[in-house]
Amino acid sequence: MSLLDRKVRGFKLVDVVAVGLLAALVLGVYLAKTIAGKERAEIARIDRQIAAERGRIRLLQAEVTHLEQPSRIGQLSQAYLGMAPVGAKNEASAEELEAIAEKAAKAAAKSKPAPAAAPAAPLVEAGQ
Repeated sequence: MSLLDRKVRGFKLVDVVAVGLLAALVLGVYLAKTIAGKERAEIARIDRQIAAERGRIRLLQAEVTHLEQPSRIGQLSQAYLGMAPVGAKNEASAEELEAIAEKAAKAAAKSKPAPAAAPAAPLVEAGQ
C-alpha cells in the first residue's frame, strides 16, 4: 500500500493534503488582499494630506507675495517709521562716496574725546 492509496476516515491522504493546501492558499490570498487594502487606504490618506499641504503652501506663498509688495512696504515705512524716499539732493555717485566717507571719518575723529587718565591705585605695603 503506497502513500497515495492510503485512506484517512474514508478520504485518500492525497485529497486531504490537497484540501489543506487549498485552504492555506485561500487564507494567504485573503490576508494579502486585506493588507493591500489597508495600505491602499493609507496611501490615499497620505495623498489627501499632501494635496492639503500643497494648497496651504500656495496660500502662504500668496500671502508672502502680498506682504513683500514694494508699495505696501513703502506705506508702512512712512506710517510707522517716518521714512521717506531719498531726495535728489541726498543721492551720491560712486565717485563721491569716497569723499563722503573721508568727511565722516574726520568728523568722528574730531568729536571723539581724548581718553582720560585712569586713577592710580594706592599701593599697599606688605606689613600693613
